[in-house]
Amino acid sequence: MVQIVADSACDFTREIIEREGCAVSYVPINIQLEDRFFADDGSLDVEMFLRQTEASTAAVKTAAPSPERFVDQYKKGDSVFVVTLSSGISATYQAAMTAKQMYFDEFGKKFIHVFDTLSASAGEGLVAQKIAQAVAKGLSNLEIVTLVESFIASMRTYFMLDRFDSLVKSGRINPYVAKLASLLNIKPICGGVGGKLSMLDKARGYSKAVAKLIETIKRDVPDPENRVVGISHAKCFEKAVALKNELIKNLRVKDVIITEVGGVIASYANRGGYVVAL
Repeated sequence: MVQIVADSACDFTREIIEREGCAVSYVPINIQLEDRFFADDGSLDVEMFLRQTEASTAAVKTAAPSPERFVDQYKKGDSVFVVTLSSGISATYQAAMTAKQMYFDEFGKKFIHVFDTLSASAGEGLVAQKIAQAVAKGLSNLEIVTLVESFIASMRTYFMLDRFDSLVKSGRINPYVAKLASLLNIKPICGGVGGKLSMLDKARGYSKAVAKLIETIKRDVPDPENRVVGISHAKCFEKAVALKNELIKNLRVKDVIITEVGGVIASYANRGGYVVAL
């Protein structure tokens, strides 16, 4: 049996992956707001969590799961594929790698491969889906690794933020600059560059920001018509649907999957933000 193990920043639902006929389990990332701790285990009320973050002046802190949490999931399959947040923004990949050696030391060798997705959220979901599809086609473990690593190298991930809350609270942007940007209705367009988050562009007004995002995708992705797009949103389903329609209209993408973010991504994207991966 093949088991896919993903950290909780992977925002595709279990049903999306399991409909390909592959088992998947999630390892929760730790979240802290002031003196409160949250389990990002699928049971978290994201609306309640967002309200608490919006009412607080403190930055949300996240921490990688312990390697032991991964070891518990590695026991479930004869072959295990692991999907993690980019190693450029989280220690989760390293925790999963440490867990792999711990499993070998305690239980002996079996096939375990950890993918550094160089992405997050919907990007992780697309990687997990690609693994499941490859398993369904009967590819060998090594063939799956080659296929998925190539997919990761070609994948692009973008972030659209509606609010600057997390950037201000974490000290990544001056609060006065953020206030001015909000007053001017400036929308940042961010993306994953080398597995790390960078601002790629900005626009005044949401419609112009979407247009710039589409132009950026046209520039970066040579074959959007052959790609499935993942959109994960933080309580802005209508915006996600509108973006889906724009992507289909302007890029003729193969399909678009919309999901809602969990606690980890919500804490950074804030309400109204979303992730686009393809």
